[in-house]
Amino acid sequence: MTFLWSVFTKPWSALPADTLGPLVSGLGFAGAEIPVRDTAHVTPAEAGRLLPEFTARLRADGVEVISVAGDLSEPVFAACREAGVPMIRVMAELGPDGYAASVRRVRRRLEDAAPLAEGYGVQVGVQPHHGRYVSSALGVMDLLDGLPAQHFRVIWDAAHDALAGDDPRVTLPLVAERLGIVNLKNVIHVRTEPAAGAVGGHWKPWFVPGPEGLADWSAALGQLAELGYTGPVCLSGQYSDSGVPVEERLVADLAAARDAAGAA
Repeated sequence: MTFLWSVFTKPWSALPADTLGPLVSGLGFAGAEIPVRDTAHVTPAEAGRLLPEFTARLRADGVEVISVAGDLSEPVFAACREAGVPMIRVMAELGPDGYAASVRRVRRRLEDAAPLAEGYGVQVGVQPHHGRYVSSALGVMDLLDGLPAQHFRVIWDAAHDALAGDDPRVTLPLVAERLGIVNLKNVIHVRTEPAAGAVGGHWKPWFVPGPEGLADWSAALGQLAELGYTGPVCLSGQYSDSGVPVEERLVADLAAARDAAGAA
């Protein structure tokens, strides 16, 4: 299978495009997801002005922007259309009012975005995330039920699938009709030291290089081959140990992912 090997550029979110493009292509990637956030080079307030020029510069370096990590405001939709970016990635955050109320609130937000997605021709991709978010791919599918599949997609994430206790050979076929992007990162649980006076510690996620974690990249990429998926596979560049440069880890993880996919 042939995938568009991509990377989330959050580790270099402050870089201008003329620096970012050569960096990303030099690491071996032909696609990128870029953050559109207040802490990034392209901010939501400046997206209309900056995003088209930013993506054009990346394309000149052989890097296609597969999505932005941003919000569902109309200016971001408009900027994505102008720039030729096909998708906005979001997550379904849970508030203090509990799961059911939070899901209803997120669903209303997605329904409000439906006319924007249709009108601007830009998809919304929803990613599961551990913690105080809708945490499983199947939970995201339930959240999107009834919304048009051509506009609302699932971002399947290997690490968060593993943290949810799921199996890619089960979840990927179930989300296949809405599968927009496949995120690759990996994770283990590590035990923390107990607080002073407390008994025991607790377990927390610790993001590790691809071959080392709970997520089975080979199983996931093999399942994608069975499904005939040829879209973006995006390495997230998330590692809890900062002792090794993220660029070095990404080069190794891209090689591991290509091997697992049969050099696709």
